[in-house]
Amino acid sequence: MRYYIIAGEASGDLHGSNLINELKKIDTIATIRCWGGDLMQQAGGELVKHYRDLAFMGFLEVVKNLGTIMKNLRFCKNDILRFKPDALVLIDYPGFNLRIAEWAKKHGFRVIYYISPQVWAWKENRVKAIKESVNKMLVILPFEKEFYKRWNYEVEYVGHPLVEVVENAKANFTVIHPAADSPLNEKSIVAILPGSRKQEVEKKLPLMLEASKHFPDHHFIVAKASSLEDSFYGELMQSYPKVRSVRNNTYSLLMRAKAALVTSGTATLETALFGIPQVVCYKGSNISYQIAKRLVKIKYISLVNLIMNRPVVTELIQNDLTVENIHRELNKLLHDNKALQTMTQDYHSLWKLLSEGGRASAKAARSIVDFLKN
Repeated sequence: MRYYIIAGEASGDLHGSNLINELKKIDTIATIRCWGGDLMQQAGGELVKHYRDLAFMGFLEVVKNLGTIMKNLRFCKNDILRFKPDALVLIDYPGFNLRIAEWAKKHGFRVIYYISPQVWAWKENRVKAIKESVNKMLVILPFEKEFYKRWNYEVEYVGHPLVEVVENAKANFTVIHPAADSPLNEKSIVAILPGSRKQEVEKKLPLMLEASKHFPDHHFIVAKASSLEDSFYGELMQSYPKVRSVRNNTYSLLMRAKAALVTSGTATLETALFGIPQVVCYKGSNISYQIAKRLVKIKYISLVNLIMNRPVVTELIQNDLTVENIHRELNKLLHDNKALQTMTQDYHSLWKLLSEGGRASAKAARSIVDFLKN
């Protein structure tokens, strides 16, 4: 069969590549054309557009690049018409993919969505459009199934693809040998994951760095985002000579860490799946935060707490994100055995919940092929 897969971000490229690998195991003569990145191309997809040419974050950036976005939409539609796929498989990236889904359904293409947009957090009105334009929705968070049920829309829960990514990383950990001068050779490491966007790093990293002064017996290591320059981090870190950094080595860092300070987002879930105690940190501009408070309809900001529906990890949000609070919460993680034991048990329950029924990519691929055959 012929598959046209669209992913618009680095995470989508990762999960898309695993999906392609699994599709090819089941459908050995599959022809796959895709928007994504190097990983999807290496898995056997014919790459049409790279996600680095698609990622426009924030309202102003979207407005400034509106012409490019509209041009990409037109190109994508024409490319789908030429390719004539048996199925269009969309991976997250809702701003672009929901527009393509609506168009594709009207043109008679079967539309499958893998990794639902986070409509449960805000813009619930998008569910109506999803019901009308998506033939099959495959969700990766357990509460999403119940959420869509309230809208009379049956979806399939396949588990979270990060579980298998972390499993693979753990399995290969024994063959990872850091260079002799690598900070990863240190002991008593605290990982700092300050995010990947310049604005969020500028807000949070200085507070995390200042908190590190309270822990002279621990080595703090910053995971640099591949999208940000060394010079940018250099300016923020110059007053903290004891704090070191790594790039493209976040998983190795987590596997060696005793605890972590993590910016809210997917990184909180990755950290939990590696079993690392964490403090979740979030701070934005006051205007953005006030707007988000009124629009977003969720109890927690970390995926760990959202999935478990209770406060498994401490969230320091906006005005609560202070050096004193970071120090207090991190100190608990490093020295309070009872708190550590509770978090470890909760992490185990989280892993079990997200790996329900096997590997997400394999389940998603099987579901896609069966759907098309039937």
